[in-house]
Amino acid sequence: MTALSQSFSLGPIGLTLNQLLIILALAMALLTNTLVGMRYRNSAASVLYDILFVGVIAARLIFVLRHQDDYDSVWAMLDIRDGGFDPLGGAIVASVYTAWRLWRVPEQRPALASALIAGIATWGLAAGSYVLMDSRARSLPEVELTTLQYSPITLSQLVDQQAGQPMVVNLWATWCPPCRREMPVLQAAQQAAEDVTFVFVNQGEHAPTINQFIEHEALDLNNVLLDPGQALGQAVGSQVMPTTLFYDAQGRLQDTHFGELSRASLAAKLEPLR
Repeated sequence: MTALSQSFSLGPIGLTLNQLLIILALAMALLTNTLVGMRYRNSAASVLYDILFVGVIAARLIFVLRHQDDYDSVWAMLDIRDGGFDPLGGAIVASVYTAWRLWRVPEQRPALASALIAGIATWGLAAGSYVLMDSRARSLPEVELTTLQYSPITLSQLVDQQAGQPMVVNLWATWCPPCRREMPVLQAAQQAAEDVTFVFVNQGEHAPTINQFIEHEALDLNNVLLDPGQALGQAVGSQVMPTTLFYDAQGRLQDTHFGELSRASLAAKLEPLR
């Protein structure tokens, strides 16, 4: 049985569930602002965009400051494709900015307060409903994979072989540019983190193609597995690549990262596993 989708592919664009929920919440906030603003003849739409912008920038800056040693250049710090954000820090800064705007411009308070309540309530209800409906997706999926030698294996069996270590499962393909770019980062982490098991589950390709890619890129990867029917992606609700799943030593899903990992964003995901 497949899990509820955590990511969605819209042509060449991949969106995560969190991103879609934020878009939905913003849309509800803007709609509420329009309705309330018509009554009070004062719109706060620009303020809503400002709050979102301030929160996102703050979340990124705080993350970069926390993990600055894992970035090699200023460009890498600016490249938000690695998904490196500090949600709590961003929310705190956005809340402070919101309070300042509510105090500073009293005529916008009715529209702005109503819009924020509607947006936060929409996000909370949608996210809470998803968690309740898809709690079963927290455990290791029992999907049969194969090794490069076509021997059958499951992730649970691999956990047993590795003495119950935390596990990082990367879903990838050789034709996927961000998958290719993050491979050296994952290889370095696999070599450095002996207390974590890294697994590379290729989606839909055959062993000769994968071996050729590994040889051409001079990669040294352990636990490269095949998933020709892409059953694992369906089981975890992923429709975009790369997707990286982070399981604790008991096989419970702790976090999911959609898109390319940097050294900093990978380090941030590994911290709670230890």
